[in-house]
Amino acid sequence: MKKIILSFLLSFLVVGITMAQPPERPMGPRGKGSRPSRENIEALKVAFMSKHLNLTIDEAQKFWPAYNACFEELKKARQEKKEDILAFEEAALNIRKKYKNDFKKALGSDERVNKAMGADRAFMGMLREELENRKGGKPGSKKKGNGAPPPPPGQEPTI
Repeated sequence: MKKIILSFLLSFLVVGITMAQPPERPMGPRGKGSRPSRENIEALKVAFMSKHLNLTIDEAQKFWPAYNACFEELKKARQEKKEDILAFEEAALNIRKKYKNDFKKALGSDERVNKAMGADRAFMGMLREELENRKGGKPGSKKKGNGAPPPPPGQEPTI
C-alpha cells in the first residue's frame, strides 16, 4: 500500500514540475527561436520595395541587378571603413551617385530614384520597429523623444 501511495505522489510531483515549465518556443534554423532568416528578410525587402516603387516587371528586371550591385558595394564599404564613419558616409555617397544613372534608366525619373533611395531606409525602419515590438514593446507604439531623460519636475524642457 505504501508503494502505491508513494508512486502516486511521485507521479503528481513529476506532473507538477512539468506543468510549471514555460512552453518552448519553436526553434529556427540557428536554434534561437522563431527568428526570420536572412532569405526571408530579403524576400520581404524585395516585396516592400517593389510595392513602394510600383515596379512593373520590365522595371524590376532592370532595377534589381543595379540595386543589388549597389547594395553589395555599400556592404563592402561598410566593412572596410567601419572604424571611420565619415569615410564610410563619403564612400556611400559616391556609390549612390555612381548608381543613380542606372536607377534612373530603370525607373524613368529622378523622383522615383529618390523614392528608391528612401525605400531602403523605410524598410529598415519598419523592420527595426517590428523587432522592438517582438521584444516586448507595445504593437504600434513608437518611441518618442531623443533618448534623453525627461527633465526634472517643475522644469521646462530645453529645445
